[in-house]
Formats: sequence, structure tokens, C-alpha cells
Amino acid sequence: MDLRDFFIVNLRCRRAANAVESLRMTFKRSPFYGLAYAANDIVLIIMWILASIENPAYIYTVICFVMFFANDIYGFINWQKIKKRQETFHE
Repeated sequence: MDLRDFFIVNLRCRRAANAVESLRMTFKRSPFYGLAYAANDIVLIIMWILASIENPAYIYTVICFVMFFANDIYGFINWQKIKKRQETFHE
């Protein structure tokens, strides 16, 4: 196993751990679920970039996960805004 294979295996393990943590945070209704999904998206973006180096047809999948990443960050920011609004409403 060369260094690139080790890096890919390491990324796959991190992706699995991030996915489980993201689901747990979503289930517990944590406002940080978006950041957990964003971390998962970063790992997937890196993996698909590596794949697209070998086959340029995968670049569209990279674009897809970049959009997922943007949506997760938007979800986190919006969740924080709603939280602040609700806190001021209840005071």
C-alpha cells in the first residue's frame, strides 16, 4: 500500500465517522449538525477531486458536493439566526 492508498483509506474512515456524528447531531437537534455535515462534505470533495484527476467526468460530482457544502453552511448560519430571534422573542 502506497501513501496515496493510505490517504484514501484514512479519508474513508473519517467520512464514515463524520456521517455517524452528523446523524447523531441531527437526531439530537443540535445547531451544529450543519458543521458536521460540512466536515463530511469536505472529505467527500477531497475524495472526488482525487477521483476526477484520473477521470475528469467526476468533476460534476465535485460541484455537487461543493453545493451541498454551501447548503450546510447556510443551514448552520440560518439556524443561529433563528435561535437568536427566538431568544429575543421569549425575553
